[in-house]
Amino acid sequence: MNKQINHIVILGGGSSGWMTAALLCRLYKQGLKITLIESAEIGTIGVGEATIPPLKIFNDVLGINEQDFIAKTKATIKLGIQFENWGQQGDAYMHAFGELGKNIGYCPFHHYWLASKPTNSDSLWQYSFNYQAAVNNKFAPLTRIHNDQLAGITHAYHFDAGLYAKLLHEYSADKGVVRVEGKVNQVELTQDGAIDSLVLDSGQTIAGDLFIDCSGFNALLIDKALHVGYESYQQWLVCDSAWAVPCEKVDPIVPYTRSIAHDFGWQWRIPLQHRTGNGIVFSSQYVSDEVAKQTLLQNLDAKPLAEPKLLKFVPGRRKQQWYKNCIAIGLASGFLEPLESTSLHLVQTAIIRLTKLMPNLGISDSLVDEYNRQSQIEFEQIRDFIILHYYLNKKSHLNSNANLNVHPKNTVVELSEAASLWHYCEHMDIPPSLKQKIALFKQTGNLHRFQEELFTEEAWLQVMIGQGLMPEDHNPLADTISDTDREEFLSNLKAIYQHYLTQLPEHGAFLRVNQ
Repeated sequence: MNKQINHIVILGGGSSGWMTAALLCRLYKQGLKITLIESAEIGTIGVGEATIPPLKIFNDVLGINEQDFIAKTKATIKLGIQFENWGQQGDAYMHAFGELGKNIGYCPFHHYWLASKPTNSDSLWQYSFNYQAAVNNKFAPLTRIHNDQLAGITHAYHFDAGLYAKLLHEYSADKGVVRVEGKVNQVELTQDGAIDSLVLDSGQTIAGDLFIDCSGFNALLIDKALHVGYESYQQWLVCDSAWAVPCEKVDPIVPYTRSIAHDFGWQWRIPLQHRTGNGIVFSSQYVSDEVAKQTLLQNLDAKPLAEPKLLKFVPGRRKQQWYKNCIAIGLASGFLEPLESTSLHLVQTAIIRLTKLMPNLGISDSLVDEYNRQSQIEFEQIRDFIILHYYLNKKSHLNSNANLNVHPKNTVVELSEAASLWHYCEHMDIPPSLKQKIALFKQTGNLHRFQEELFTEEAWLQVMIGQGLMPEDHNPLADTISDTDREEFLSNLKAIYQHYLTQLPEHGAFLRVNQ
């Protein structure tokens, strides 16, 4: 193709569709027509109500004021994710955002902590300001502390995804994006297999130069019309179902997400200003839909506000997320379970990737190949981080003598009813990229972040340590200071964090000011 991009057609609304429309109309102010097609009859998934810190940058680029965002989406602050029962039953740790301690020279902080031969009373999380604020239910926007020598608080949000889509709809409409109500009845293709136009059930035909598929799991363009293949990750991510249900809010509203492991999956709790979002992700090979539903309902903090909604999915990604003149964004591009709240982030990075590679003189093979190469790497890196949680579980008390079937790589998992989900995950053959990362940390305490990888060394560190993987060695640079100096350094850090913690307001007080 060599046609210039003058008209972009987005199929589907919700968070992914309106995030795409909003950023494109913000960055391309003149000469680009954007049309978004959605149907009020088609509901959105709407379970992704927890985010990670980069969403703040997205809102900043759009020029959306944080106070307005919090008020209009009923948002609360998120400082991390607390994982409960992911190691052994009764264990709990947090993947807290932000930095841990302070690096000295070329040596990361955690090596000094390891060199001190920490005991249970000297937790790694004593050196996370985010964690200390989260568990004490405090927050204030504070980027640096201690005369700018230490990182302050890094935050994300919990929010109502429907209200966020509404906010972005209003934002986009104000900048000229045209919304068309309707369902796609037919996709008309060109002779070379690209999309020419969409025919709606009303009979209206909408032609375009670039089509963005935000139609969710239906993937009406990238899959149903263009038949792009799908790569499944189900040999590693066995969960294939989820129930989602809101319940009444519970005070106090804590500034973190909870992820609670059950025998057959895990449950989320996401506190908003007006309600709590709840769900349970599970493997249908180990439990019936009904038992999973009842488990969720029995573990709510308050009265449910609706009937639970059942979702079925296959973890994985489209083999080509950009094909011809069609780009899949959001659930149409693939799905990774919401364990680390990455769904909206994948939407965000897909749009940003498009803007960086936006064709001017037409769509070229090299441009499409680069987009797909970057997308694949991103999915695989996030995939590995999610697998890490399952693989490092220590729930061997569950059916430890079960008959565990061994499955070859790249096959659909078929497990005996007696086998434990957690037993299988603990013994499965993980991707080589993850295997190498775990081995490096276990042997040396070192962590390596690949270029532009989403999750930081601190994120990998917290999950590994939190689920019981302690390295056998540490960097010798941590031994170049005396034991006395090292202990004083660690003690001072803890004291500084506790000092600034006392100055933070309650999370609830912050929300009241920003409502």
